[in-house]
Amino acid sequence: MKERLIRWLNQILIVDVFLVLLSFFWFAIALFGRSVGISLGFDLWYRLWEPVFTPAIGILMAGALVSGLTNYISKRLN
Repeated sequence: MKERLIRWLNQILIVDVFLVLLSFFWFAIALFGRSVGISLGFDLWYRLWEPVFTPAIGILMAGALVSGLTNYISKRLN
């Protein structure tokens, strides 16, 4: 059961990492487009910042801490 939970947590974290990376690349491209006067979705990205990307970054940080702590405790108990 514990291994299944850890595997599930790791899969969610992998998806979350890709979401955060995708949002970063979208931000960089949209910011470049805005600086040269081309609309590449910066306004949409900015509207999604609070409800989507901020929680994704928080989940990634919390998940990394929980995963690391779980691995540390497992190693100490074995």
